[in-house]
Amino acid sequence: MTTSQTLAEGAAAILLTADPAEKAALSRGVAARWRRGGMAIGSATPPERPGRPERPLLLPPKAMPRRRHLGSAGGRIALLHALAHIELNAIDLAWDIVARFAGPALPQRFYDDWVAVAAEETEHFALLAARLAALGAAYGDLPAHDGLWEAAAATAHDLLARLAVVPLVLEARGLDVTAEMIRRLERAGDAASAALLARLRDDEIGHVAAGMRWFEFLCRAQGLDPGTAFRDRVRRHFKGQLKPPFDRDARDRAGFPASYYEPLAAQVE
Repeated sequence: MTTSQTLAEGAAAILLTADPAEKAALSRGVAARWRRGGMAIGSATPPERPGRPERPLLLPPKAMPRRRHLGSAGGRIALLHALAHIELNAIDLAWDIVARFAGPALPQRFYDDWVAVAAEETEHFALLAARLAALGAAYGDLPAHDGLWEAAAATAHDLLARLAVVPLVLEARGLDVTAEMIRRLERAGDAASAALLARLRDDEIGHVAAGMRWFEFLCRAQGLDPGTAFRDRVRRHFKGQLKPPFDRDARDRAGFPASYYEPLAAQVE
């Protein structure tokens, strides 16, 4: 990393880095330089797929082993490993927004937000890796889901679609399921892991809020109705289903109106 490196170039370099620890260190460094000021936004060509380590073994979603009960240490390790993998992908998804969509039409606040999101995702991965270590495990010990980058590939051409699918579908879905995971960990007597997930949930509310803020900004700039545009992008670019129940409290705290997503859920109930 050089002092003349632009933000977009730094983002692309992070995406190309395969080793998780090196990726995290580079992410922290670029974020710190951006926060200090004076860093040009610039432009870069991000890779089609981010760099990944040799381990974990990446499997198609249907080939993933069934997760064990959280009452066992192995079950809790499997859960934390899956979450660490999600957060590693989240680092890349945040930096990919910066590298892929950098341009003069976006204000500096846009980059402030997504650099902050990337920095928080980096700390989430580090915290989960540390918790795995405390349980005698490490990221890479178990196979992981290889479908997480599909959302980036499907929305590489359209920032509105990226914001609709990644923060407003995938991260919002994380909010829906985390509260129950926290309760299950507490019932299993793993207060440390439960507290970690509670911290991550609070941060992820902010990430959904950032997605909502910039989705509506772009809709206003293009003269689009945000709710209609959201549903259109999700129908066209998201292969899965929006499944209730939704964590309305968390989504409301993120400023994400139920009128955006509930019509989509009603079609698949």
